[in-house]
Amino acid sequence: MRVAGAPISWGVCEVPGWGHQMAPSRVLAEMRELGLAATELGPRGFLPADPRERDALLARDGLALAGAFVPALLHEPGHDPLPEVVRAMDALPGGAVLVLAAATGRDGYDQRPEPDAAAWAALLDRLDAVALLAADRGRLATLHPHVGTVVERRAEVERVLDGSAIPLCLDTGHLMVGGTDPVALARSAADRIGHVHLKDVDAALAQRVLTGDLGYTEAVAGGMYRPLGRGDVDIAEIVSTLEAAGYGGWYVMEQDTVLTAEPAPGAGPRDDVRRSLAFLAEATR
Repeated sequence: MRVAGAPISWGVCEVPGWGHQMAPSRVLAEMRELGLAATELGPRGFLPADPRERDALLARDGLALAGAFVPALLHEPGHDPLPEVVRAMDALPGGAVLVLAAATGRDGYDQRPEPDAAAWAALLDRLDAVALLAADRGRLATLHPHVGTVVERRAEVERVLDGSAIPLCLDTGHLMVGGTDPVALARSAADRIGHVHLKDVDAALAQRVLTGDLGYTEAVAGGMYRPLGRGDVDIAEIVSTLEAAGYGGWYVMEQDTVLTAEPAPGAGPRDDVRRSLAFLAEATR
């Protein structure tokens, strides 16, 4: 299995005020101890900005860089996001996936505006432009449907699939929270999946977020994301469907969490990641 980790599983997040932020030295060491092969980049400032320093730090723990989550303002007609996106793309090593999110321009993921037709036209055009720029550089760019962004709900995911050619990052958790069945999407659009984030989800909490009864950040802090096999997403079916369709990319373990303090040595989020890895190994035999 091509299994990577993500700093958000250790509570490291780009959202201001998200919670306690663990140091990269501990997060990367725990990834290595768990046997993960790679990590995603994490938020700005988590790893060194200089690619040589970053790659040396990752090499110390035997980790490749699987991808980078890059929120970008893609839908505003008067704003050109391409220079910023290209800089982020060019800073990645070969093989690392650019994982775009269609940011709203607001901090956090608890509220979002409804874009109009002009904004949607700009978004779809820019998604195709990014995909082409990536291909010209021998790279892969994907769009991550994500709660609190312009592309969150099922109709919006379908609009991207119908109106652009960019591959998707299939995030099993964000899709479910946004009202998309991740198993059905894996089956119907396997040829459009360029990157995968594996999350399990408490469906009851996800439904409360979908209906607006509960804020996203509050739901994450309340344990909406579960270790694999302990929620309501059929992770094994998703992986087997994608493997049968020829998917050859990373499976990134993500159980987003909010920490209030530094975990004691040998404790903390690593235990949930270990449980997820054990489930994934058993489920994919």
